[in-house]
Amino acid sequence: MDVSLLQSMTERVSGLATPSVLPSDAWPLGERVTTWARANGLVLGDPDSSPLGRARCDRLAARLFPAADLDRLELLGRWLTWAFALDDMLDCEPLAASATGVHGLYEALLAAVRRGHATPGARPLESTLVELWDATAAGMTRDWRRRFLQHMEEHRAGCAQEAVNRRIGEAPGVDDYPSVRRRACAPFLFDLVEPMLDVELPTGLLVTPWWKNLSEATADIVAWSNDVASHAREAERGDAHNHVTVLSAAYDFPPERTVEWVVERIEHRAGDLAAAGRTMDEALNWLQLTPERRSDVERVVGVFLALPRAHIDWLCESGRYRPRAEDRRQGDDGPRRAKGLWDVLASM
Repeated sequence: MDVSLLQSMTERVSGLATPSVLPSDAWPLGERVTTWARANGLVLGDPDSSPLGRARCDRLAARLFPAADLDRLELLGRWLTWAFALDDMLDCEPLAASATGVHGLYEALLAAVRRGHATPGARPLESTLVELWDATAAGMTRDWRRRFLQHMEEHRAGCAQEAVNRRIGEAPGVDDYPSVRRRACAPFLFDLVEPMLDVELPTGLLVTPWWKNLSEATADIVAWSNDVASHAREAERGDAHNHVTVLSAAYDFPPERTVEWVVERIEHRAGDLAAAGRTMDEALNWLQLTPERRSDVERVVGVFLALPRAHIDWLCESGRYRPRAEDRRQGDDGPRRAKGLWDVLASM
């Protein structure tokens, strides 16, 4: 497969053309996030030995908010690490094919948040979630907290449905896949943009068609780019919840051709996102916001518009989706290098 596929996409699509910035003073961030993850039992042993340890969530946080201070970036890096740890648990046995197990895990997590403390002897996912929630939600309104938890409930439902599909051997159809994928792609993480910027979106904005178009386009680009990166790993374990796999099964196309098709669909969604960005002034004028509230919204929208390229840049440098076969071929000779997305595509 052409390893320049996604890179050429960023060159063709104006909305994805501007590379994200990795701040030069963010170098201590990786050690801080890794130390926290290991101390709390999310990463065990050598960080390079697991996809979660190789993910380098600190770099994604820094690319998304290059002007933020290290403490705030560390909090986001912790949230991203936690979300990927949850994702790994939900995608592996015994929860991968057990909707009951998914609901049970999530029930414990949400109960701990509402209670304000983890149960004695709680698993790391529960205790760290309470810590992250306390550090994040304290400065946010009840509306934001309710929205965040509702998005966690949506994620719960999406992951439970995926578990049912795996158990009965089904996969979502082509038309249903985008909405199904959005629910299972940790939608609560997008809510973290607001506390990172110390702002909160007006409730009236969130119910407008314009915001729906912008937020769903951002989520689709992120999710489908992630599908391209993770396809080899998910295909290896027989997981059909991937855009490449869904299209391949529906149209009997080989994966190499279907990856190109997914990239074309990402390009189309990037056009939708850019169009939403161009109509922002019209949407905000209709809402008649105060200058301060308008500025808050514009800052959040700026992050949403930049997020897809930052995510792609992170995928290219992260080792999260390095195939196992790549590990075996490395052997014990020579230095190890965390493989990024271009390596994944080259190995397919």
